[in-house]
Amino acid sequence: MSRNLAPKGKIVRRMGFNIFGNPKYDRLLERRPTPPGETKKRRPRVSEYGKQLIEKQKIRFAYGLSERQFRNVFEGAKSVKGITGDNMLILLERRLDNIVYRLGMASTRSQARQLVNHGHVRVNDRKVNIASYLVKGHDTVTIKGKESSRKMMQELIAKNIDREVPEWLSLSKVDMVGTINRLPEKADIPTVGNEQFVVELYSK
Repeated sequence: MSRNLAPKGKIVRRMGFNIFGNPKYDRLLERRPTPPGETKKRRPRVSEYGKQLIEKQKIRFAYGLSERQFRNVFEGAKSVKGITGDNMLILLERRLDNIVYRLGMASTRSQARQLVNHGHVRVNDRKVNIASYLVKGHDTVTIKGKESSRKMMQELIAKNIDREVPEWLSLSKVDMVGTINRLPEKADIPTVGNEQFVVELYSK
C-alpha cells in the first residue's frame, strides 16, 4: 500500500484526533468534529478490529509511513528486547525525518522527509538522504554548508521557534546543530494512538 495522499484535514476528522500536531487541525475538529460523511446521530458502531485498525492508522499517518514501511518497523520492534509497542514508538521517533521535525528544522514530517531526501541533512558531518535512517545517542544533525540550504534552514527554525524541542534532543539555533542527547524513552513520546492495539492487530 502506498503512502496515504488524502487531504490531511479529512484524515484528522476521520481519526477524530489531531495526529499531525498542527493547530489548524484543532480548529477544524472544533468546527467539524464528525468524520466525513457521518453525523453525530448516525455514527456507526466500531468493532474491536476496527478500533485496532484506527489506532494503527493514527500512528502510521502521523509518521507518514506506507503500510509496508510501518509493518517493517513493527517487525523490527518485535526483534529486540523489551515491550514491542514501546519499541515500535521509539524506532519511529529515531527516524531521521522525525528528528528533523522534532528539532524544529521543518514544519511537518513530510517537509522533513523532503529535506532529507534532497540531501540537505547531515548526520555527524556525513550526508544522509535516507529518511528512515535511525539516529544514535550523541549523533549530531546539521545542514549542508551550501548558503542557500543554510538560509532556508534559518527561515524554517525561525518559523518553528515556538515549538518545544523534546528534552532528549537539543538545538543550537545559532549554529543550526541538533544533538541527540540520548535515545528517547516511551515517556518522552507524545501519544498519537494506542500502540498496544497495533500489537494486538498484527499479532492475529
